Amino acid sequence: MLDIKFVRENLAEVKKALEKKHSKFDLDGLLALDDKRKKLLQKVENLRAEQKKISSPRHSEERSDEESHDSKRSFPADSAGQDDNIKKAKAIKEELKRLQPELEKAEKEYSLAASKIHNIPHPTVPAGPDETGNKVERMVGKKPEFSFKPKDHFELGKNLDLIDMERATKISGTRFAFLKNELFELEFALVRWLTDLLKEKGFTMVIPPVLVKERAMQGSGFFPAEEGEYYAVGKEDKEDIEDKLYLAGTSEVPLVSYHADEILTEKELPKKYAAFSSCFRREAGSYGKDTRGIMRLHQFDKIEMVKVTVADDGLWDADSWKEYEELLAIAEEILQKLGLHYRVMLMCGGDIGMPNAKKFDTEVWLPGAGEYRELQSCSHDTDFQARRLKIRYKNKKGETKLCHTMNSTALAIGRTLVAIMENYQQEDGSILVPEILKKYLDFDVIKKSESEILFS
Repeated sequence: MLDIKFVRENLAEVKKALEKKHSKFDLDGLLALDDKRKKLLQKVENLRAEQKKISSPRHSEERSDEESHDSKRSFPADSAGQDDNIKKAKAIKEELKRLQPELEKAEKEYSLAASKIHNIPHPTVPAGPDETGNKVERMVGKKPEFSFKPKDHFELGKNLDLIDMERATKISGTRFAFLKNELFELEFALVRWLTDLLKEKGFTMVIPPVLVKERAMQGSGFFPAEEGEYYAVGKEDKEDIEDKLYLAGTSEVPLVSYHADEILTEKELPKKYAAFSSCFRREAGSYGKDTRGIMRLHQFDKIEMVKVTVADDGLWDADSWKEYEELLAIAEEILQKLGLHYRVMLMCGGDIGMPNAKKFDTEVWLPGAGEYRELQSCSHDTDFQARRLKIRYKNKKGETKLCHTMNSTALAIGRTLVAIMENYQQEDGSILVPEILKKYLDFDVIKKSESEILFS
């Protein structure tokens, strides 16, 4: 959500920003709705002020003094003034009764429209329409070389009894999987290693709720733009909104919402959180994509990092951009310590989300698939989410400001397992464990047991 005052004062800039994001948002329509609600609000406030004036004791005393002065002039007692006030109060009450539903409707129409406007992209964001406009920022590491044709993770997982999708499909449908045996242990080795690493970097480790209210989805910017992507549970009746919850597609949602409606102090910031959670997505629109293996599932585990920071010194000059650079550096450090070759992509305007002002994706090389695939996303959302969620802080001058928020995947666990399997595979079909994870496991290599080899 953008500040409507900022929109009005920077109309040309905002229109260009929406064009860069390839948004067809009706900006003029939003301003018209804002004008309509303001006019109705002004009418209601004026009527309430008049209503208050008529019913105030001071007004009654003034009327009484006038009547007393008139009586001294030997005029007969006149209750006409009192009757006029009663009639006027009744007319105001009726007019307020008529206007209140109109105002509520106008407020809802405005709020709904305002919730659909995109955040303004950073000046360095490319202007492409979709993923074809993304820019390779840098390549890190080298592709592994093999003396044999590398297998993809699905074949490796099936041969080593690590992945079972057939039984998962029988139980839950497509895009679900059982992760088994050493792959189970490898996942928790990753979680334990990342916990140690992120604690050292000052992050508070969190296991958040994965069921969230609609406000958390709205406030973090995932609704209404991506509402069809998430699972709703509870009553479908919109009137009983408290009983309707959503399965979060990322722990960014509960983490960003953690300080909703709070005013922090500048010395508390930045707040740094890292959460482990299961995530749930419908994968709407991905029909036919990544149907083989565990690259794109409806349920997956992830560790997400979120920062809440100060926002002084202007939109693009704020210290929060240094915090953002540090966040991306941590994401890259994780991949480097795992020994994975990757590239950093600067995402274009047409390929970043509604809340994002800037976004980098890291794409890891998968030798079995023969392609780069996204493993982490790192986004700066300026005050977009904070405005929706009312996350504020007092600066050193005592002024109340909106915070800046940003987030990055530490690791999408399933895709990381895929990357390890394909990059660390051996000619005999076994998989080596990355050096950084060995101390968390009681094995150095994933391979078939002697009995499996004997009877294979």
